[in-house]
Amino acid sequence: MTIARRPLLQALAALSAAPLLLAAPLAAHAQGGVLRVSAIPDEAPTELQRKFKPLGDYLSKETGMTVQFTPVTDYAAVVEGLATDKIDMAWLGGFTFVQARIRTGGKAVPIVQRAEDEVFTSKFIVPKDSTATKLADLKGRTFAFGAPSSTSGSLMPRYFLMQAGIDPEKDFKTVAYSGAHDATVAFVAAGRAEAGVLNASVWDKLVEAKNPNAEKVRVLATTATYYDYNWTVRPGLDPAVTKKLTDAFLKLSDKTPEGKEILGLQRASKFIPTKSSNYDGIEAAAKSAGLIK
Repeated sequence: MTIARRPLLQALAALSAAPLLLAAPLAAHAQGGVLRVSAIPDEAPTELQRKFKPLGDYLSKETGMTVQFTPVTDYAAVVEGLATDKIDMAWLGGFTFVQARIRTGGKAVPIVQRAEDEVFTSKFIVPKDSTATKLADLKGRTFAFGAPSSTSGSLMPRYFLMQAGIDPEKDFKTVAYSGAHDATVAFVAAGRAEAGVLNASVWDKLVEAKNPNAEKVRVLATTATYYDYNWTVRPGLDPAVTKKLTDAFLKLSDKTPEGKEILGLQRASKFIPTKSSNYDGIEAAAKSAGLIK
């Protein structure tokens, strides 16, 4: 089942903006030869570290800088880190980028995205033995989103639910936030929620890895496509460093062993240039819902 795309309305009004607090101290300055990198915590910290290690080594080689990756505990910490020069570059979701763009007065710069991020989707999941066959069947049941500021785990799924005639706060028995995509699968597999939603990339990875939680659930519906993740640099980062980073991402190829490993871990066929305006639709939706001013 695929949910049709329609104009973005105020479907997201129940989301609350997370406080912009940096959750962990982040080390020395990029201008001192250290590039400080972080990412929204949309998966377990150990998984984020595993995914980033080869990429960090590659970026260090390409830029001549020491690359330090510091995981944080919430999405807001990454936004605040970029805005206060505590992070030089971050992996952001579409909505998190919009928050960073607003927080920095439009000065945060998205440099690249995966080709897959032009046509991103989310997956609604239920236990394998669920009687649900369509989204409408979820009314009256418990439901789990990912993190409140997640584009693919909350923001866009809420929009598509509303377009399907489902108001989460009114129509679900309870609404929970698991905090991360893999955690949502664990929630549904363990019976902590009768349904949930996560991004398609994490779902595919869990299925391929034969994750025991993923084997206990099934996909009920898939959303239409939307823009999502990107790599963004902070305001004021040396343009020469920004160019080196952009060039390094763009030349990654699965034709080399190094490129194949990095792209595989990033769930990417390749990286392509991106631009701020790609996320204007997400900002419009968030504004109409009162999530941002």
